[in-house]
Amino acid sequence: MADEKMYPMTAVGKKKLEDELEDLKINQRPQIIERIKIARSYGDLSENSEYESAKNEQSMLESRITTVEHMLQFAEVVDNEDTDEDEVTVGKEVTFKELPDEEPESFQIVGAAEADPMNQKISNDSPIASNLLGHHVGDEVEIPIPAGVMKVKIISVN
Repeated sequence: MADEKMYPMTAVGKKKLEDELEDLKINQRPQIIERIKIARSYGDLSENSEYESAKNEQSMLESRITTVEHMLQFAEVVDNEDTDEDEVTVGKEVTFKELPDEEPESFQIVGAAEADPMNQKISNDSPIASNLLGHHVGDEVEIPIPAGVMKVKIISVN
């Protein structure tokens, strides 16, 4: 069998996925099953929009359960014990500024399963994060972007 993709994530991110999976299985799945059961009682399923809606929702739910189970099966909890304090790695927050004189920006670099750009969490697979990984405070890094190259300086790593 081919090597499976590992999903790097923080311990907090893994716990969040475990909690989501539990909610999907224990709370949401029974609710949808009940909706299907009620919709079936209305008779003719061929023109029953409530039944179709519930079945579609069930399909999406089961797909999400499968995805989360897969991510958890191949989760790789990041341990930064053996890295330099000022090295950019998954799980750490990095502050950088675009050169020559932009305002500093801070993001936590997380695995794709935890990414939430609206809350300053970017995926390690994103162009910015993937180019910053392995660099240290004070390094200037060139990041390829569609408009050319963005040059940034790493200010801090926490």
